[in-house]
Amino acid sequence: MAFFSPPLYSRGMRLRIAAVVLLLSAQTILAAPPVDRAAMAAKVRAEFLHSWKAYEQYAWGHDELRPISKQPRDWYGQSLLMTPVDSLDTLLLMGFHDEAEKAKTLIVDRLSFDKDISVKVFEVTIRLLGGLLSGYEMTGDPRLLHLADDLGTRLLPAFNSPTGMPYMYVNLRTGKTSGARSNPAEIGTLILEFGTLSKLTHKPVYFDKAKRAIVELYKRRSKLDLSGEEIDVETGAWVSKASHVGGGIDSYYEYLLKCSRLFNDSGCASMWKTTIAALNKHLADEAPSGFWYGEVNMDSGKRTASEFGALHAFLPAVLVLGGDVKRGRRLEESCFRMWTLRGIEPEVLDYRTMTIKEPGYQLRPEIVESAYYLHHATHDPRYLMMGQTFFDALVTHCRTDAGYTTLKSVVTMEKSDLMPSYFLAETLKYLYLLFAPESVLDLDKVVFNTEAHPLKRTWKVK
Repeated sequence: MAFFSPPLYSRGMRLRIAAVVLLLSAQTILAAPPVDRAAMAAKVRAEFLHSWKAYEQYAWGHDELRPISKQPRDWYGQSLLMTPVDSLDTLLLMGFHDEAEKAKTLIVDRLSFDKDISVKVFEVTIRLLGGLLSGYEMTGDPRLLHLADDLGTRLLPAFNSPTGMPYMYVNLRTGKTSGARSNPAEIGTLILEFGTLSKLTHKPVYFDKAKRAIVELYKRRSKLDLSGEEIDVETGAWVSKASHVGGGIDSYYEYLLKCSRLFNDSGCASMWKTTIAALNKHLADEAPSGFWYGEVNMDSGKRTASEFGALHAFLPAVLVLGGDVKRGRRLEESCFRMWTLRGIEPEVLDYRTMTIKEPGYQLRPEIVESAYYLHHATHDPRYLMMGQTFFDALVTHCRTDAGYTTLKSVVTMEKSDLMPSYFLAETLKYLYLLFAPESVLDLDKVVFNTEAHPLKRTWKVK
């Protein structure tokens, strides 16, 4: 039996073919009917309510819902109300005032951090501390700020390492810390929340601890101004020197820029400028499949992998926020190609071969977030089309009769059994904001934390 063998093309020919495919794709999109923004916003809103009602029915008072088994899931064996806290500002933005009031009542009546549990500082900060702060700023309810202050106090012992970079875990009752081997994302993604808490409570310790952590991390960059993916917070030594823009490092870059915007902080602005220049110089990669950011050794700059995935897709938004719309546009096109490869994005692929390395889909928001930022900056309807594509795929592959679930594989589309709190806090929120009138939220007056909690730009510091 004879098999067809595809022809081998030169790099130049492959680039020309890719350009033709891109042109044909663009022509198809231009010929498509315009997206009905109002209708799409209403559809997203309806799917959020579908998901929220499922949480209410099957997991009320717990952290998250398992939509297939219709059972609750608690992170640490007892609830910290992850989904209600994470979802409160989305409920308010979408105009679900009765549901928001019910969620807020649950939070202020039942949420307690006086628990003998060791929690992950990063996750609790971005989801719970961030959610409580945005909820307070949107409702003015001082009980939410009191809870945020209590949580912040219980998290502070995490910063008591020899370097000032936080341990990964802290016991909320005893203050005992653990997890000396950490990463830039978990060290550098605390400044927005702790800084906002500092300004609202007039307690400098919160800002000072988080700022020192991010500065100590930055000081340990290589001569190429790159960071690795794992570091020991006690010795300050790098455990892994792989440098990339994916999980484990991603939101560190995001917070350097957003710290400068939220607090008008010149130190963070300088660190961001140096860091993004290094990423563009050493990580940016032109491939036949598009424009990507790969992986290199932080010391030598030698390319070590050509992997990109769902978590990496935050970067177009951050590039746009930093004023680099051109690179943001190009990278989002690559992200969209990753999405359309199988009809929904995989967790990780090899962009050189366009083969999937990790096939799961975790209902992640990053690619939608980037489309939102790009549409806000350019008003290009292409990003509305992308948003519609994302939404339709979610409905087709992830919807259940009790909310939405993650996928085990984008190849088989086999469902898993979890609706993470960030699906309501981020994915559906960014989809809604993409289609909703810009009057719903003024992006120039807030800075989103990495969990999509809007924090108001209401102060000026040096």
